[in-house]
Amino acid sequence: MKAIVCDAWGAPSSLVLRDLPSPVPGAAQVLVRTRAAAVNFPDALIVAGKYQFRPEFPFSPGGELSGEIIAVGADVSHLTVGDKIVGLTPYGAYAQEVVVDATHVLPLPRDIADDELEVAGSFVLTYGTSLHALKDRAQAQPGETLLVLGAGGGVGIAAVEIGKLLGLRVIAAASNEAKLTAAREHGADETIDYTREDLRERVKALTGGRGVDVVYDPVGGDFADPALRSVGWRGRYLVVGFAAGEIPKIPINLLLLKGSSLVGVFWGDFVRREPALNAANMKQLLTWLRERQIHPHISRRYPLSRAADALDALLAREAVGKLMILPQQVD
Repeated sequence: MKAIVCDAWGAPSSLVLRDLPSPVPGAAQVLVRTRAAAVNFPDALIVAGKYQFRPEFPFSPGGELSGEIIAVGADVSHLTVGDKIVGLTPYGAYAQEVVVDATHVLPLPRDIADDELEVAGSFVLTYGTSLHALKDRAQAQPGETLLVLGAGGGVGIAAVEIGKLLGLRVIAAASNEAKLTAAREHGADETIDYTREDLRERVKALTGGRGVDVVYDPVGGDFADPALRSVGWRGRYLVVGFAAGEIPKIPINLLLLKGSSLVGVFWGDFVRREPALNAANMKQLLTWLRERQIHPHISRRYPLSRAADALDALLAREAVGKLMILPQQVD
């Protein structure tokens, strides 16, 4: 099988396409033929050696995928060869075949169409993160106001859609009109172009000076301070990620003055530490997906050989919604 391989920490351009032996699943694992692998910010961090863990070389990046099972481990009884699945793995999905822990696999209907299987591979991490953030961490309530930064990206669009499903008024902030258009198409009530408008003043105008109840921030960087100052009384600021590259320094006196909270969101560890609650969240998300109440947005698809281009586009913040790699398409 063919795989994208990382041999040393560095930029996406250092990745290489290589022929490798098919992996063999362990007793509690399954082997998946990868139909779609989502491109996520942690993938780029892992390649650069900047993520929370560092795999041993050589390895393939990629943590979110869909496909079908082609082999099962001896201790796996609830999954069989031929099952269509979505799965999560710390790394390895930028490959035509990948081993995944059976506990990190969700079965899909066997008659699912190829295009639906591809879409399913795009939503677990982004929508899982956003549901955990808004429901479990912010405990958002119907009628509250949500400000989403980076609202045109994968997790941003997911936060917009889930916010609306939870009954929130959603203000979407992004860096260009294409991203704001996507946010509106996914349900945003109001939009802010924070490259042309003053974020804090615009939020004041949209909320009558009251501020927002929840900020969803996967971006960090320069907009964290004005977003934090836009939080109202007892508001919650969700720290989701740092796509801008800079980890902001928060003036914590602002939390005191507004009785507000700074709340960390680490979905990956939530999955590991609270599997029952995560399983309930995944069940809800799959129900919404089947009922077409959520609509994952895929803007670009890449063959396996162009995985580095996909990561470069993500790092340049060019992506609207999700970028996908199709491993069975090599060139």
